[in-house]
Amino acid sequence: MRAVSVILAAALLASAAWSADPQGYTLSNPSVDDDEVDAALRESSLLISLRGKTPASPFALIDRARGDYGRFQTVMESFGYYKATIKLTIGGRDISDKTLPDVLEKVPQDQTVEVKTEIDRGPQYTLRGIAVEGTLPADLDANQVMGLKPGDPAVAERVLSAQAALLSALQDKGYAFATVDTPSAFADDAANVLDVSFAVDPGQKVRIGTISIAGLKDVNESYARDCLTIHSGDLYQPSAIEAARMKLVGLGVFSGVSVAAEKERATDGTVPLQFEVQERAQHAVALSGAYSTDLGASLSARWSHRNLLGNGEQLNLSASGIGLGGTATAGIGYNLTTQFIKPRFLRDDQELEVTAGAVKQHLDAYAQTAETFGIFAHKTFSPQWSGTSGLSFTHDEVSQEGSDRIYDLLALPVTAAYDFTGLKNPLADPLTGGRVAISVTPTVAFGYKTLLFAVLQLSGTMYFDLGGDGRSVIATRALLASIQGGDNYDLPPDQRLYSGGSGTVRGFRYQSIGPHYSSGNPTGAASVDALSLEYRQRVWSNYGFAAFVDAGQASADNLPFNGSIEVGAGVGARYYTSIGAIRADVAVPVTHVPNGDAFEIYISIGQAF
Repeated sequence: MRAVSVILAAALLASAAWSADPQGYTLSNPSVDDDEVDAALRESSLLISLRGKTPASPFALIDRARGDYGRFQTVMESFGYYKATIKLTIGGRDISDKTLPDVLEKVPQDQTVEVKTEIDRGPQYTLRGIAVEGTLPADLDANQVMGLKPGDPAVAERVLSAQAALLSALQDKGYAFATVDTPSAFADDAANVLDVSFAVDPGQKVRIGTISIAGLKDVNESYARDCLTIHSGDLYQPSAIEAARMKLVGLGVFSGVSVAAEKERATDGTVPLQFEVQERAQHAVALSGAYSTDLGASLSARWSHRNLLGNGEQLNLSASGIGLGGTATAGIGYNLTTQFIKPRFLRDDQELEVTAGAVKQHLDAYAQTAETFGIFAHKTFSPQWSGTSGLSFTHDEVSQEGSDRIYDLLALPVTAAYDFTGLKNPLADPLTGGRVAISVTPTVAFGYKTLLFAVLQLSGTMYFDLGGDGRSVIATRALLASIQGGDNYDLPPDQRLYSGGSGTVRGFRYQSIGPHYSSGNPTGAASVDALSLEYRQRVWSNYGFAAFVDAGQASADNLPFNGSIEVGAGVGARYYTSIGAIRADVAVPVTHVPNGDAFEIYISIGQAF
């Protein structure tokens, strides 16, 4: 038996860039026909990483090769190949050849030499004995926690991961000062196996002591404390402490949150914690704009107060100018909104939203002036599930095809949403998973006619990361919507359903798909369905492109999948920034509708979906 190290040389496996060097030497990638091992060999090689950066003198080239020999050996052993044989030659001569420097000195400057690596990996060692030395808590199953079993390949990274997992499990059971030493390993070369042992000292269980919060200025300490998910007397668990830190980060009033613990526990067996916070600026101003050939240009300004009353309350005031120069618009309009958000409304996982707004718009389908007031409760059921319910009132003045009507609308929207994209940053593009939302909005209309109707909508998106690195993504979008109750022509025109435009089928003028009046203007529909398929490809670091196909239909029938199917297709460019992708798309209709445009252009911040 012989002792061996199972520590991965992190520096050797750090990322190294491949770049071509036309002078000095040529070489091919070291390979053992295993993608994971081959990648580690390439990343550890100075011959590769320095080839295009620093021309090598004969002595420097030999030194690189000899260094790579040791690095390759470390890599192979880290994957359990302790009997691997490695041969490195320069110009056909072994790097141990004492005459190699003289031979290289005689090579003409305009010629290169071949550096060749041959590796025979030999047998891969497996784990035989897995021992834990020390006393473990009775309720901790080390084998289950570490995830190692006899017969597993003796890969150093997995053994070290088992060490970290065991330490984390001990700490999460309250053993804050537990230690798990670097595992010892002994190789049985005759049997090609490895025995590993972990020395463990759990120490004593400790609990959280006094919790202090430093750095508060405008945020009320009572609010910050109420939001903490840990309390004095709780078991000292790093995962719970980190969850509490992230909860404070997620409040939106802090730009940074750190937590520190005393290195030594107090005499009463507790560990004091101190949270250090940095408050965000209370006020923020945001400007944005967008342009599309159908809706024209829009400019928006938003002013926000992030901590109005000291308990994380938000006040948002926004104003937009809309409809400047679009083919589907007949004049400039506005959209004004006031929004107040109260977090932790009655429950920690609920917030209250109160909104008031006014809108004026002149579209091909209708002209509208409306004022709205709404009150909503948002609830988070889990990291994936959320829901909203509320009550809204709208005073609506609508003109369509020369007919002016006034409605007063009372609506009770209810929405459930499921998000499994796994995104932590809301500004980041989804790469995997998806989102699904379903909403039901019963509405009573008074005024022109008294009627009861409900708008039902189901929408979803899915994302597929083709290469696993986020650079090649297929995104899909689907929409089903239906209005139940009321004759289509009795419904307020702005409450009817429409298709066409950036939100449904690109390449078609906004609201242009579906039933039309004899004038060619959109009527509005009682059902809509749409499907989009988009391929997104990054090139270089901040640039990308997209290609997409959209299809949809709208019908006066209140069941989806009725009416003519319209198809649009297009391409786009992307420039990725810290606040989202700047998107420029051009789309054309594959099929045609009355008064359609030859193409549509869409420019905005953020992906289409």
